[in-house]
Amino acid sequence: MKTYTLPPHLLQYARNMRHQPTDAEHVLWQFLRARRMGGFKFRRQHPFKHYILDFYCLEAKLAIELDGGQHNESSQLEYDQKRTLLIEQHSIRLLRYWNNQVLQALDDVLENIWLHLHTIPLTPTSLLEERAFLS
Repeated sequence: MKTYTLPPHLLQYARNMRHQPTDAEHVLWQFLRARRMGGFKFRRQHPFKHYILDFYCLEAKLAIELDGGQHNESSQLEYDQKRTLLIEQHSIRLLRYWNNQVLQALDDVLENIWLHLHTIPLTPTSLLEERAFLS
């Protein structure tokens, strides 16, 4: 099995991002942290390949991304499409929400996440699988 070591700069960048969340990330994290969303464990600013996922649940293989206005720009759209394709190739479902959705329609966002958590087939997790996930 191939293992993958995170580049130190990516790991540091993820740590820095955890300390400087956007308003929307901060609000959503209050509902995802400490298994508050139906007992599912979420990670914040989780490194995946050469990307960082805003929120990730290994058990449900569910990633959540919160996007600001810059994601409407054509270059960012192309980048996001490439990124989404790579993530989905690893059997991870990716949910995207606009920051303003989280801030203005939080109940709808939480309900949507809840529904996805309960419709995605769960997979057993282990340290070995988690290591394989990083490769």
